Amino acid sequence: MFSSDSKHSFTKQERLCSKKIIEYLFEYGESFLVYPFRVVFKEAETGSPFPVQVLLTVPKRNFRKASQRNLIKRKMREAYRMNKHILYEHFGKDERKYALVLSYIAKEIIVFDEIDKKIMLSLQRLCKK
Repeated sequence: MFSSDSKHSFTKQERLCSKKIIEYLFEYGESFLVYPFRVVFKEAETGSPFPVQVLLTVPKRNFRKASQRNLIKRKMREAYRMNKHILYEHFGKDERKYALVLSYIAKEIIVFDEIDKKIMLSLQRLCKK
């Protein structure tokens, strides 16, 4: 299914890129908030060997400068990469695939430690649903 050496990587196949799945996710997906993130998820046939595909977003309306958006996305990617094993241990047991969106909703840039803690909390909460 997915190899153990990919525990701390974040490959192209783990990223959600399909416009159809993204539209489906925002239309029919379930969501919850763990400030500073809005998490949207749904079971979907992703065509990926990984149990979860993720999309990380930072809205342009909150951060006009691309450099600020990119900084936040880099922090989010790193935090997700280090904590995704939480999802893989839970969702890797069955053959179902899930699509996930993590949207940054805060109006200010938050330090990495806080982002890391909140992403971990979001992923743990997602496993309980």
